[in-house]
Amino acid sequence: MTGRRRSSPRPFSHAPAVGSAVACTAVIASLLSGCGSLPGASGDSGEKDPVTVMTWAPEGTKATNMPGMPAMAQAYARWVNSRGGIKGRHLRVLTCNERNDSVSAAQCAQRAVDRGAVAVVGSYSQFGRSFMSPLEVKGIPFIGGYGASDEEFESPLSYPVNGGQASLLAGNGRQLARDCSRVALVRPDTIQGDQMPSLLNSGLESGSRHPAKDIKAPEDGTDYSTEVNRALDGVGADPAVYGTSEAGGKAAGACVTASLGDHTDAFFDSFRRLQEDSPRVRVASVLGSVGQSLVNRTGGRSGPFEGADITGWYPVAGDSRWEPMRKVINDFAFHDNRIDPADQGVQTTWIAYTVLRSLIEELDDEGVGDITPHALQTALDRGDRAVDTGGLTPKLRWREDDMLAVQDFPRIVNGTVTYQVVRDGELTAAQHGFVNVTKTLERRHTDS
Repeated sequence: MTGRRRSSPRPFSHAPAVGSAVACTAVIASLLSGCGSLPGASGDSGEKDPVTVMTWAPEGTKATNMPGMPAMAQAYARWVNSRGGIKGRHLRVLTCNERNDSVSAAQCAQRAVDRGAVAVVGSYSQFGRSFMSPLEVKGIPFIGGYGASDEEFESPLSYPVNGGQASLLAGNGRQLARDCSRVALVRPDTIQGDQMPSLLNSGLESGSRHPAKDIKAPEDGTDYSTEVNRALDGVGADPAVYGTSEAGGKAAGACVTASLGDHTDAFFDSFRRLQEDSPRVRVASVLGSVGQSLVNRTGGRSGPFEGADITGWYPVAGDSRWEPMRKVINDFAFHDNRIDPADQGVQTTWIAYTVLRSLIEELDDEGVGDITPHALQTALDRGDRAVDTGGLTPKLRWREDDMLAVQDFPRIVNGTVTYQVVRDGELTAAQHGFVNVTKTLERRHTDS
């Protein structure tokens, strides 16, 4: 991370050449009226041109996959189009498989440019350097990405809806600081993973705890026995001192937190097998690496996650504030099993499209005829109206005054997280409301 603030690129003034091509997948091919557009997105409203956007995410890779994000975008389009579009403008959603690859990420961005997308919305990629440049050249805003790359919190064309990995790790450290005197962090041996220890430690230090033991692990591993043993040794879980887990031994104050994306389950599978020979330690993670589906698959209340501390960006999945999203999924996803309403990627996509809808409605109210990248960027930067996400986040604005004073993350406008815990096999709120970790992030850089 550099913390640099780049000057805003000058967007090319161009009206998007909205074609009829919309990326189709085999899963929804039968739902499309030809391989051109989603049902209701044919632009036949007669008065206003449709709005074309793109959502990308990795699918079918050996590392982190987020197939629910483009699937949620498609369901959202079917929903708004069934209601006549957004202020009479039908929504066309292009999708792209980012493949967890820098070349594919750049290709997805270029496809968005070539197909006349006015924004990229609710997408996931670790390769911000690859995808932001093509968007910046054409002035195409990146709205509500997952927060997996540095550029999402640096580029003046990026408009994040959460605090990304930074807020999750800082929040997880603060959450663990209440009960843990010794912590091991298991994280990917990648450039992104290299940022994690200082972020987690900023939260631990806010609770006057020592820094975590840093345990590097392969991002796409299948057996993490070595990393489990290193983590248990790192927190002092010695059977000779505390007794074995099977015999009820507990290493007081010992905690292990892991953030390995899709492979977090493989780590905790190894952890459960080896835990029997060590005292029981408290476990933790962040949403996106651990979710309700993983808790269910690993045994629910009898599994390794019972009592685990989990940090997320948004309210728990069972919160009533998610009911509008769940209804859209039920009515317009047509049993698409890629969409898990408890998945933070799906939730982020819903919030990102809520932002897009609010912007289009604002521009229409102002009498703007064409929804262009420049019009969206201007509305976002001006911030005349704060975007209300129905309580899923604080109200969002991206004016200069709204940017938080966090070095390396100058585009963060939402520095809040939620604390959750697994009780009786269910992810539940550990406390009410949001926790603001902005000061914790600031302190990390002041002390480093």
